[in-house]
Amino acid sequence: MIEHSDGFTKDELKTLAESEQSEIDNRKSAIAFLFPGQGSQYAGMGKQLAEEFPIARQVFEEADEALSFSISRLCFAGAEDELQLTENTQPAILSTSVAAFRVMQSEGFPAPGFVAGHSLGEYSALVSAGAISLADAVRTVRARGRYMQEAVPVGTGAMAAVLGGDRVAIEEACEKAAEGQVCATANINSPNQVVIAGNTEAVDRAIELLKGVAKRVVKLNVSAPFHSALMKPAQDRLAFDLEQVAFSQPASGVVTNVDAQIVSNAMSLRDALVRQVSSPVRWSESMELLLHQGVTTFVEVGPGKVLSGLMRQINRDATCLNVEDSASFDATCAKLNVSSSK
Repeated sequence: MIEHSDGFTKDELKTLAESEQSEIDNRKSAIAFLFPGQGSQYAGMGKQLAEEFPIARQVFEEADEALSFSISRLCFAGAEDELQLTENTQPAILSTSVAAFRVMQSEGFPAPGFVAGHSLGEYSALVSAGAISLADAVRTVRARGRYMQEAVPVGTGAMAAVLGGDRVAIEEACEKAAEGQVCATANINSPNQVVIAGNTEAVDRAIELLKGVAKRVVKLNVSAPFHSALMKPAQDRLAFDLEQVAFSQPASGVVTNVDAQIVSNAMSLRDALVRQVSSPVRWSESMELLLHQGVTTFVEVGPGKVLSGLMRQINRDATCLNVEDSASFDATCAKLNVSSSK
């Protein structure tokens, strides 16, 4: 039997190494990074991080170059109405989210076992996992925003948030309200929040039907009926663009919106992004899946705390943190025992 200088045999060292790796894997799988979608944007997002961390500035510079215009200016000091335009909103949120992620990565945050993003946020998740490049992602989501806006003339589509209603009853109301038009669930955000979308007249009929079913129904101020069958023209255009994008094996498990499943195959990730455009975002199911996988800590990476709020509706025992600016970065470092270089 060969004994090493530290007193362990070769087999014992191998067992110890495997045990340490298993412990690292368990710790990693207990953390998921979540990336926000449209609606989380605000003027000034990303500015603090870019001022404090060179790597965040590099992200915005790379995005500016890829888009051939200053998305950084739009994020840091752009007019609110300009930022609200879908084709601007999507690359702006993605750039801010990736900047926050790169800062976390450079400062020694634990790598996540899983990543997920809400709608647009799925692109941010894929960039963070190394499945697609930042340059390809910002160009694609800018086009995605334009395609989605152009798919339906302004005013002909609508969305509404249904709060506190039974999901089956909501689906039945949508089916009844359709009357030959489109009306269906678009976002299943939590047990207490479902968003519906479709033709304006059909959504209005559904709102009336749901008044006796849900606690509250709120018509949303959006420019198009996202994640509905009316988005099929946008989906077809985006499919061509995504064929030109190189996809790689992700470093973390990616939970896709459209299937609420963990995906690691590059071709499947591309297909999920295509189908996502006209399909419901199955967010609540995606989070339940991560909880079942043993995730206990969720870090929202990017502007706002929308996803943290949804997680509290899904499971109040989960730890929800976020990184969007200097204060939230410091707070999350403290919670995760990360020694920042700041």
